[in-house]
Amino acid sequence: MDLIEAILYGIVQGLTEWLPISSTAHLRILPALLGKPDPGAGFTAVIQLGTVLAVLIFFRSDIAQALSAFFKSLRGEGRDTPEAKLAWGAFYGTLPILIIGFALKDLIKSNQVRSLYVIAGTLIFMGVVMLIAEKVGKQNRGKEDLEVKDGIIVGCWQALALLPGMSRSGSTISGALFQGLDRTTAARFSFLLSIPSITAAGVYELYSERKEIFGPLLMPALVATVVSFVVGYASIALLLKVIQKQGIGIFVGYRIVLGIVLLVLLSQGKLVATEPETAPGEKVVASRVSP
Repeated sequence: MDLIEAILYGIVQGLTEWLPISSTAHLRILPALLGKPDPGAGFTAVIQLGTVLAVLIFFRSDIAQALSAFFKSLRGEGRDTPEAKLAWGAFYGTLPILIIGFALKDLIKSNQVRSLYVIAGTLIFMGVVMLIAEKVGKQNRGKEDLEVKDGIIVGCWQALALLPGMSRSGSTISGALFQGLDRTTAARFSFLLSIPSITAAGVYELYSERKEIFGPLLMPALVATVVSFVVGYASIALLLKVIQKQGIGIFVGYRIVLGIVLLVLLSQGKLVATEPETAPGEKVVASRVSP
């Protein structure tokens, strides 16, 4: 991977991590369109750390308040405050994706699950779910109304993001809307809920893939992570602004159109759905079929 590719991956990661359109899907689609091999789930998870840093800085005040309330609640103080409920909701809400993700880690990384057919299907499916959530959700509850049970339920929705194309923000925002939370609260809680799981996945993959990441992929991974931080910070503000004013309809349309375009390209042989299986040490060649 050269530095131009790394910058492209960083831009795509930063832009799509927080928008409900699936960063994993786009990081799988991009190399397929470029005729490059899939960088893999490990590389994807590592460069997500840049977007985690972006959300930590953007929501530093909310995070500080939630952490303070969390530790106070451990001492029996202020358990019913909105900040404490937010913290405990995020804590319990993180457990489903961590448990399922660890149990199914090999399946999640497999070529079958990362197939472009799977991604096309999940893009369309979650787009429809988001549309229903936008229409059905009462959106009459704000930050002050957030309960711990909301975190648990939305956390179960977050586990859907283990499938490429589902989108972490798309699934959690949908789950929050179904719980009656308003758009802004749903988006902000989605961001905060994502921090522990993305961080855990990034650190785990950084350790698991350390020979590659600290070897030939070191510079590309660093560049992509830095770029994803810069772009990710901007995309957070963009999403909050768009959701507050327009809702998530624009993202629903994008997901469905992209899914259909993928299916058309796959049916015409313009793209190959899965990466070819390779022996250890064997180099993977281009994954795009020439017209």
